[in-house]
Amino acid sequence: MELHLTRRSLALATSALLLAPGAGRAATLLGEDGLYVQDWYVESFLDLSEDFAAARAAGKGFALQWSQRGCPLCKRLHTEYFADPVIESYVRDHFSVVHLDIFGSREVTGFESAARSEKALAGQYAVRATPTFQFFGMRGGRVVEVARLPGLLPKPEFLAMFKYVEAGAYDGTGFEAWMAAQKAP
Repeated sequence: MELHLTRRSLALATSALLLAPGAGRAATLLGEDGLYVQDWYVESFLDLSEDFAAARAAGKGFALQWSQRGCPLCKRLHTEYFADPVIESYVRDHFSVVHLDIFGSREVTGFESAARSEKALAGQYAVRATPTFQFFGMRGGRVVEVARLPGLLPKPEFLAMFKYVEAGAYDGTGFEAWMAAQKAP
């Protein structure tokens, strides 16, 4: 049997794929290391200065997302929060996210050019809970942490934290005051 593809049959097949449940959505992956990640997270060589520069060149904010194996909130982050297309698309479109393991042994080159394990870097940054998002920006010519989201907030506040950082509001006001101002008429 010979198969003949016409423009019409190809267009119908493409439409069917695009309309299929989950089509066009990012995938949540459970790695062999037991950590959940998104397929749109940065494929990093673990040089944070390079990753930060690439994010800026792409017009995006930069964040580290810390996890650990067996973390129920990490699973919830990836299977519920990032399953929400509004949250997932906003974060994906506005941020480059590098995923790190709070107890990991991979070597990471930090912003000050020192190489250390993920676990040692988590200790340096006093990251104690997972999931934790650390957001970085420029101040005084240096890359510094400008905001932090330890754990999970309810979905609206979680998304608002990313909007707060993307807007650069951390330079003028705290997150709670910014949130209150957003809700004001």
